[in-house]
Amino acid sequence: MEVTSPFSGHVIGLLKGYMTDLVQQAVQEEWAAKQFGFVSTPYGPHDALADLLALLDDRLESEGIQVGLSESFLHKMWSLCDTMASQLCERVWMEKNIDDGPRPIEKARVRELTYRALIEALEHSSAKAEA
Repeated sequence: MEVTSPFSGHVIGLLKGYMTDLVQQAVQEEWAAKQFGFVSTPYGPHDALADLLALLDDRLESEGIQVGLSESFLHKMWSLCDTMASQLCERVWMEKNIDDGPRPIEKARVRELTYRALIEALEHSSAKAEA
């Protein structure tokens, strides 16, 4: 995935933390749903990106300037996710079929795969920009 990263290493580090929080939240939600006998609904990379953007919107409002996020951060992130969505979906589909076979995978795993692919693309483009 070729993308030009508009973010510094600091911001990528913040994104990693936020993404880890979302994966852990999904693990807890899945555990609670299983305890009460709920069936999980289908969840894909587009859902993971939407959840990330919602969290980023909340974090930007509550702590944006204090942690070094610019006012244009959310727009840049939204544009990046929009540009990369189909590539991320393909990669997650391939990885889940290699790792898990044809059975559906849980929300936490979808988030983990989606966010890992997004971060790898951002880090790769940041390394290329620095070279």
